[in-house]
Amino acid sequence: MGLELYLDMLSQPCRAVYVFARANNIPFEFKHVDLMKGEHRTKEFQKVNMLMTVPALKDDSFTLAESIAILLYLSRKFKTPDHWYPAELQKRARVDEYLSWQHTTIRMKAGTMMVLKMLLPVITVPAEKLQSSTEELNVVLNQFEEKFLQDKPFIAGTEVSLADLLALEDILQPLIFGHDPFEGRPKLAAWRRRVEGAVGQQLCQEAHEVLLKPSSLSADQVPAEMVEVLKKKYLK
Repeated sequence: MGLELYLDMLSQPCRAVYVFARANNIPFEFKHVDLMKGEHRTKEFQKVNMLMTVPALKDDSFTLAESIAILLYLSRKFKTPDHWYPAELQKRARVDEYLSWQHTTIRMKAGTMMVLKMLLPVITVPAEKLQSSTEELNVVLNQFEEKFLQDKPFIAGTEVSLADLLALEDILQPLIFGHDPFEGRPKLAAWRRRVEGAVGQQLCQEAHEVLLKPSSLSADQVPAEMVEVLKKKYLK
């Protein structure tokens, strides 16, 4: 059967896995899992990933969940260039440091803003909630610039790594609803250009097409039961 990647390009970690595999010429079969249609909750998909999340990987009879685990598996199996996950102790530690930090910071704050803006057409989102979400995203973006990026071209130094790839996809996410995290942040914008240049502009345009189409995701596409779940989670 070979390698199968189960992805939805609306998902930040799915895009990171897709871009990494394509950038490294890793052969795989793209298996689209439509999150908005609840395809990640089907019995068929649970045979691949009982956690019901994407991305997911199937390599013959071996299955794997979680984006970081998948990226590391691909980098090791296909012996990708060292800069993605450096062998040198301290460079690797910088990548590990970011990968450990990002789940509850960049990913969570950028994702929260996206969800709140997505819900605006169907429910009333308090103005203070939106303002708070913007401020929280700005806090973690400041931390990213000051702690992880500093004056380096990339997080681990002079070359792009898995940390940069995951970070870029998370920070790009609010673009779906018109919020530009790079506005007024020249250092962050310059870093974005370096990452996209290192990966390949054409590949990035392909992977990010979904972010730049206003019709890619709208509240009326979201099932009513999912709207209720999102309200409970993000409008406490």
